[in-house]
Amino acid sequence: MARRPTIKDIARRAGVSQSAVSFALNDRPGVSQDTRARIRRVAEELGWQPNSAARALSGERSGAVGLVLARPAHTLGVESFFLQLVSGIQEVLSAARTALLFQVVEDIDAECALYRRWWAERRVDGVLVVDPRTQDPRPALLAQLGLPAVSIGEGAASPNPAPSADPALSPDPALSPDPVLSAVRADDAGAMVQVLDHLYGLGHRRIVHVAGLPGLAHTARRMESLRTEAARRGLGPDRVRSVVTDYSDAEGAAATRRVLAEPQPPTALVYDNDVMAIAGSAVAAELGIPVPGRLSIVAWDDSALCRVTHPRLTALVRDTAGFGRLAAEELLAVLAGSPAGVRTSERPRLEPRESTAPPPAHTES
Repeated sequence: MARRPTIKDIARRAGVSQSAVSFALNDRPGVSQDTRARIRRVAEELGWQPNSAARALSGERSGAVGLVLARPAHTLGVESFFLQLVSGIQEVLSAARTALLFQVVEDIDAECALYRRWWAERRVDGVLVVDPRTQDPRPALLAQLGLPAVSIGEGAASPNPAPSADPALSPDPALSPDPVLSAVRADDAGAMVQVLDHLYGLGHRRIVHVAGLPGLAHTARRMESLRTEAARRGLGPDRVRSVVTDYSDAEGAAATRRVLAEPQPPTALVYDNDVMAIAGSAVAAELGIPVPGRLSIVAWDDSALCRVTHPRLTALVRDTAGFGRLAAEELLAVLAGSPAGVRTSERPRLEPRESTAPPPAHTES
């Protein structure tokens, strides 16, 4: 295994002292411009890189940001959203020579514990916070720690955070004024309006939204938007409603079986991701229910799977990688000293395909 070059190696090659190398590589006074340039040239030739742990101990930046997912691991393997999101994040961070430290944990308490450990060890300069909760302890904790953060999917403020199950992980209210994080916002409510406009316009009056995890802010926004827009059209919860799942294909399929077995089954189903929509389409085929002849299906996030399945699924198209890029850019701006702010991503657009059509006339009586 090749040995990593050290400051001593650079000093020997450049013909200077080790202290001169330290001054040059850390942008400190004490060496001339010519000497500084020569030292940096030698360091580049040798392939020298700073030791992030040593830099953290000296109070400098670690050169890394963190991303934690507190979700059941089995729900992540087939979902394209996070892969595209991380791709966009990584694109920006790589250009800025900043590493991404990624970890999946079992729940929100484990996530809070990880933030405390990263802060204590100076492992990251800031974090990207995903899946904002309706009652979320993370903004207050991050404010208390002084760890810069950007919330992905709104949830920028949490003036009344829910306490953790473990008191040691809950933020101290005396040390945490109402925290406000930078955020990138997705227009979930506006997207749901597009979906309902499309289905209502086709003639559907019995619609079920197969939602994701309860307690997530975007799940609550989508469900609330569905209720509001349905009520505006004179449709009560007996005709238009949401059921919650864990985002997995298994729960998406199970929810589909339940609602299609009802005495007055829905004529349209809206799924919170592509995986559940495809699972629901498979259940309909198994039950002999033609799509879209008797059942229309809409997927929240478009993907290659939506475009190659038969029939091709009507879906909300959005630039998920661009959403990730926006979040990474905002975090880098915060680390550079910019004040907390909120950026809004481009609104998703509905792409009608073969999985939606008017319902049979007799089903909407």
